[in-house]
Parts: sequence; C-alpha cells; structure tokens
Amino acid sequence: MRLLLSNDDGIHAPGLAALYEALRDVAEVHVVAPESERSAVGHAITISNPLKTKKVSRNGDFFGYAVDGTPADCVKLALSALLPEPPDFVISGINLGPNAGISVLYSGTVSAATEGTILGIPSMAISLNTFKDPIWDTAQKTAREMVLRLQQDGLPQNTLLNVNVPNITFEQVKGTRVTKMGRSRYIETFERRTDPRGNVYYWMDGELALLEDPEDTDLQALADGFVSLSPLSFDLTHHAALPHFEKWRNAVVGAAGVSS
Repeated sequence: MRLLLSNDDGIHAPGLAALYEALRDVAEVHVVAPESERSAVGHAITISNPLKTKKVSRNGDFFGYAVDGTPADCVKLALSALLPEPPDFVISGINLGPNAGISVLYSGTVSAATEGTILGIPSMAISLNTFKDPIWDTAQKTAREMVLRLQQDGLPQNTLLNVNVPNITFEQVKGTRVTKMGRSRYIETFERRTDPRGNVYYWMDGELALLEDPEDTDLQALADGFVSLSPLSFDLTHHAALPHFEKWRNAVVGAAGVSS
C-alpha cells in the first residue's frame, strides 16, 4: 500500500508527524505538504506564481517535500511530478482542530483530500477535535484503523471520507458514527485595532452556531464521544432544489428563441 500524506498545518506540524508515525509500518509513505501553515484556505490553488519545493529531513532522515503553495497545490504537484508512482490513497491530517459542520468548506485539510478524490485517488481527511492539549495517540490509532479499512473496503467513486476524532483517550472513545455534515455557521466578531503608524486593522474571532437539530451530524457525534465518519462529495449541486428551477427553463431569451 502506497500513501500520500498532506495537510494544511504545514510540513513541520506535529499532527503530520503523528500521522506519519502511525502509518509508516503499514504502508510506503510519501509526504508532500505546505512549507508553512495554510489553514482555512479552502480549495485555493496557485496559478500566478511558480511552486517552489524543498526536501525536508526529520531526525536526520528524508521526511518529505515542502511546497510554497496550498494543500490542493501539494496534492496536484505530488501526483503530477514528485511521486514516482500514484498512491493508493491520499490521507490529509492530522489536523489540530475539528473540520466539522461549516468548517468543511473552509478547511485546507479537507481540500487536500478533495483534490485527491478529484484526481481519482481515494482520499481521507482526519482531524482532532481540539486546539490545545491534543491526545495524538487517539487520532493515530483511529487513522491507522481507517486506512486499513480503506485498504479492505475502498470508497465509493467521487467520495472522500472526512474523519473527526474526539480529544479523549482511545479507551474513552465510544465507537464510530456515520454522520452527515452539520448545518452551522460562524458568528464573527471583528476587533478594531490601530497599528503604531495609525493604520486601522481588524482581528477576526467568532463562535460556531448550529442551524438545525444536531442529530446524526458530525458535530453531535464528537460531542457524544464518537469518531465521526462523514462521506463527502465535491459535487455542490443542491439536487433537491432542481425541481424548483424547472419552471425557469428557457427563461432567458437568446439564440434558443422566445422564452416560454
């Protein structure tokens, strides 16, 4: 089994090192990750500048390639130029902080897995539900188990797996739940500040607000002490809404003729 590891916290992030250590004895592991933190960049790609790479060592041994681009850039470049052969799976993480609810849309961690899926490689993102005092062991054991499951069962076409792990000991984890993405949004606040030269700038903060009953969602699974497994797709079409727009067919007059 050959794996490509990436993330959005940067190649020196402890979560990426933890993921590498969890998987190095069950697979041939390759690392291509941003040279610095690229959190919350979504699915941005670099088109106006060249992408620079450099080899990074860890404990005196080659660890992987650092790329001065986004997580999606890293996966694109890895598959097109850096890896000798395509990987069996792309694994993104372990992210410090959850990628559940609306965070999925902003997440660079999920984006790396999404890019792998777009390019035809089964992919998984994994995140730990904390921003401080991480219990990496729980996420490591979960990542290892999920990768072995991927090897055994694979993933449906055009589907990536978004895994969120509660920050509790592995023995305290109650199990896994297959969940949907919770509907939520951030309620932002912007603190107005002035720099020493008199220029005004704003520092953003915010809290996550739920927009629906959290039952069967990734957010609720984490709150209940379960690992959340959410199958995601990059198809953003709201299929349930298509019938509403049927009456708009031919609404624009153009080469097709008079609107109906």
